[in-house]
Amino acid sequence: MAKITLYTTDFCPYCVRAKQLLEKRELAFEEVNLARDPDGRAKLVELTGMMTFPQIVIGEQPIGGFDQLAAADRSGKLVELLAA
Repeated sequence: MAKITLYTTDFCPYCVRAKQLLEKRELAFEEVNLARDPDGRAKLVELTGMMTFPQIVIGEQPIGGFDQLAAADRSGKLVELLAA
């Protein structure tokens, strides 16, 4: 199963929702809180092209934020991404 990395920041309701969705599906993930890490934020932009939170990366593939995670879950694509 591919590793899930969830990039978050403080006081982010979409970050909370993304964690809840992953926990509901019983999927392990690594949370990286970048609230006080400007260098980490710069690296995240390099990796994903985005500066919004959350950002979810499965394996080496950035999938986007909560909306994209929820859509992948609904469509069954999340299972495919994790199996890759």
